[in-house]
Amino acid sequence: MRRTLRRSCAACARSKHSCDLGTPSCSRCLKRRVQCVYANEPLTATAAPAATDLARLSPTLAAGSHFASVDPFESYPQTRLPRDHVQRLIHSFLHKIAFQYYPLDLSPQTNPFLVSWWPIALGDPALFHVSLQTACLDEELLAQRGFHTSELLMADSVALLRRKVEDSSLAVQDGTMNSVITLATIEFGKGNTAVAAMHVDGVKRLVNLRGGINAVRQTSPLTARMVSWVSMLIAGQPQFETQDDAGVGHGIPPIPEWQRELPATLLTDAPELSSLDVRNDVGNVFLRLRHVFQATQQVPFSSTRLHDLACFVIHRLLLSVPKAEAQPSSPHTESVRYATVLYMFIIQGPTYFPHAVIFNQILNRLVGHLEEAQQIPDIHESLNVWFLSVGMVAAAGTPHYPWFVERAAVTAKSLLLGSWDDALAHIKNILWLGTTHVDDLFRPHWEVALAAASHPESPDLEGCVLPSVTGSGFI
Repeated sequence: MRRTLRRSCAACARSKHSCDLGTPSCSRCLKRRVQCVYANEPLTATAAPAATDLARLSPTLAAGSHFASVDPFESYPQTRLPRDHVQRLIHSFLHKIAFQYYPLDLSPQTNPFLVSWWPIALGDPALFHVSLQTACLDEELLAQRGFHTSELLMADSVALLRRKVEDSSLAVQDGTMNSVITLATIEFGKGNTAVAAMHVDGVKRLVNLRGGINAVRQTSPLTARMVSWVSMLIAGQPQFETQDDAGVGHGIPPIPEWQRELPATLLTDAPELSSLDVRNDVGNVFLRLRHVFQATQQVPFSSTRLHDLACFVIHRLLLSVPKAEAQPSSPHTESVRYATVLYMFIIQGPTYFPHAVIFNQILNRLVGHLEEAQQIPDIHESLNVWFLSVGMVAAAGTPHYPWFVERAAVTAKSLLLGSWDDALAHIKNILWLGTTHVDDLFRPHWEVALAAASHPESPDLEGCVLPSVTGSGFI
């Protein structure tokens, strides 16, 4: 007997009713207040135990010299690709792409692309095709033999997605938004910025239909995180508002640590800001962020919590950028703004896909404002060291790198900095997340600057190659 795939939940199948496949419950089960059970598997297949589903996601599944079937029940949507090719792409997505997209969590048991995204994709033909497409592009880029298969998957992805968007109940599903924002990253990676922007506009409309980005977060934190973050990277500026410091509003929420009561001494403990003309909105973000980082010295937070914090802080700071000449702002304010944004990008690292485009735009702005700010005397010593530290790490591999290193070398001489620990003492006075990973990102650049300070003839900074923090790759 030819095996077919279910297109309804168990309750709708028994009643022979059409099913909208809504998650976590279809509209019919929701109305009847009954449990909604959906497994996209052949009707002739026996039910697989939960342990089988876990094994399917385990990195130990494929063993030996031949590729092992990742799904003995073939419980995934049909495609136009041969079975072996689909199996290979599934394996690539589960074992490679999921961790490239979300390097913040390298555990197969908790990575959201495995425990949240993939189960949805198994029941959503559009998202399944889009997911295969990410793996296929990676495969084709390595092979350097053209993009025939990924273009076929793209055509099918768009056709399937168009059908979903035309149905109001399916259009607002998490899987639909996941599909649209992933297509946006693919088009952006190909250089099709206009098409990518069109997809971003589309997903913004879907988010609005759901009641805002925070409403989406209630059912799928991964979807909300990816949509808000990726849309910002593609557009070059935030596409969603943030909630206020108390967590009020429909926008991106602050993390719980952000909402803790600030100590009364917070402002008096920040002479580097009080002596400068820093705008209140930027100063508030900076001081709250410093307070959050200080709290993590006692109770470190997870990489996902850091991602949420970075998303909130970067959105908040970029949303308050003055509009041209209408709202003049001091160079110190803008230097604090853009250095803080870059610092959050640096300590988090690339997520979903490389952030090089927006990162370099912000770096260029920081350089311009620092050049202007340095014409004003009496900048706080530690703040200057922090600016140069962020700048060196951010500018690695760019023409701006020698500019930052040369100024860091001059500063090292004037402040008698003889080691990385001397520089770190100043950095900790300003803003610092104390982890081994962050330390390893900053230390090598100060070693270069200190070497330049101790040798006036100066090393060849143009030839000094330290790794970039913006990420690389297609998506």
